[in-house]
Amino acid sequence: MIGWLATAVFASSYLFRRPLMLRMIQAGAALLWVIYGVAIDAVPVVVANLIVAGAALYSSFAQRRTEGRAVTPPRSESAARPEASGVGGT
Repeated sequence: MIGWLATAVFASSYLFRRPLMLRMIQAGAALLWVIYGVAIDAVPVVVANLIVAGAALYSSFAQRRTEGRAVTPPRSESAARPEASGVGGT
């Protein structure tokens, strides 16, 4: 049952449009796969899904940290100096 639940959770992650939510659902599914791997004594399943869960959680938290920051585009040099644009100049 755990394997089927993990499959359903992982497949449902693709229904989410926000990348952060997709990664969080995928991390949860990977953790379910870890439980499944332990239950059937399959070390490769456990290790592979620990890596997937770790990557999904890391990227989720990294994205959360950057979402709060406002990103302003750099000003071009010509926009900073009106005379460089050739408008109303000499």
